[in-house]
Amino acid sequence: MKKRFRVGIVGVSAQRGWGTAAHIPALRALSDVFETAGVANTSLASAKAAAAAFGIPRAFENVAELVASPDIDVVAVTVKVPHHREVVAAALAAGKHVYCEWPLGNGLAEAIELADLARESQARAVVGTQATASPEVELVRKLVADGYVGEVLSSTYLGCGPTWGDEVTRGDSYAMDAANGATLLRIIGGHALAAVQSVLGPVDEVEGVVSQRRKTARIVETGDTIPMRTHDHVMVNAVLKSGAPLSLELRGGLPRGTQLLWEINGTLGDLRITAAHDHYPVINIAPLRVEAGRKGEQGYREVEAAKSDFVDTVIARNVAAIYRQMAEDLVHGTSTAPDFDDAVALHKVIDAIERSDQTRKRVRID
Repeated sequence: MKKRFRVGIVGVSAQRGWGTAAHIPALRALSDVFETAGVANTSLASAKAAAAAFGIPRAFENVAELVASPDIDVVAVTVKVPHHREVVAAALAAGKHVYCEWPLGNGLAEAIELADLARESQARAVVGTQATASPEVELVRKLVADGYVGEVLSSTYLGCGPTWGDEVTRGDSYAMDAANGATLLRIIGGHALAAVQSVLGPVDEVEGVVSQRRKTARIVETGDTIPMRTHDHVMVNAVLKSGAPLSLELRGGLPRGTQLLWEINGTLGDLRITAAHDHYPVINIAPLRVEAGRKGEQGYREVEAAKSDFVDTVIARNVAAIYRQMAEDLVHGTSTAPDFDDAVALHKVIDAIERSDQTRKRVRID
C-alpha cells in the first residue's frame, strides 16, 4: 500500500483527551498509510498548541477551513459527542472521508441523518467502535464461527464505566449530563454491544432498566462537587436473532470486584473473556484474556490471540486497527471497517433499551 492519506483531526488537545491519547499514536503507528496533516480546535491558539506539541504541519483556524483544504483527505472527529453532527456533516459536505468516534450522533435521529449524508456523499465514513477490531475479540469471533462452543446457548456480559462513578475528570465532566449524549449506556454499552454482536450476531429484542443511584460526582482535579444528571447503572435482558438470551449489566465507576467479564456458553464448550489487567478495563481499550473449555474438560485454558501491531500503545491499539481497515477500504474499495450504517444499527439497539426503560416494556429492534 503506497498511497498515504492526509488526515485532519478535529479535537486534539496539547495536554489530554481521546484524540491525544489514542488517535495521535495510532496515526503515528500507521505512518506508511496515513499522514497527520492538520488540526482544528475550538480556537486557532489551541490548534497551534496541539500542532506544536505533536509536530503537525498545519493548524487551521476552524473546522470550515480544515474541511475545505485540498491538503486533507480524511477528517478524524474526536470532539465531544454534542459536536459530532456539526463536524461530520461539514466534512461530508466537503467530500472528505470521515473517521468519527463512537457514538456517531447524540441519539438515533442524528445517527440516521449522518448515515444518509454519508450515503449521498459516497465518501468512506467510518465509526470508531474499536472493540470489533480488538485482536482478542477477533479470536473469540473465529472460535465461535468455527464451532468451538457448538450452538450458543446463552451469553452474559458484566462491565463497568469508570467515568460514571464517584469521581470524574474535568474533561469528562460533560458526561454527567445525559443531554450531552455521552452516557454509560451509549458509550460503554455501545462498545460492549458492538463486540457482542460482532461475535454472536444482532440483538432482536431488549428489556432494559437504566438506573441512577449517585446524585453527585467529584471533580478529580479540583475536588469540587457537581450534580450527576445521568444514570450510573444499566441492566439489559435481550434475545439475539439466533434465539440465544443475552444478559448485560454495566456498573458506573470501578467496582472492587469484577470489572469486565464476558461469558459465552454453548452445547460443546464455553468461553470466558476478562480484562488482562486493571488499567482501562473496558472492552474497546483493554487487552483481554480469552479462556476456553470444552465439554468433558475441567476448567479453562488460556487461548492466545494474535499479537497486536500496536502493543506499545495500549489505548491506541484498537483505534489503529480501525484506521488500518479504513486504509484498506480506501485503497481496495472494500468495506471492512465499521461504517455509519453499522453505527445506526447499534444506535437502534441502544434507543430500544432506552425506550424499554421508559415504558417498562420489552422492545423489538426495528
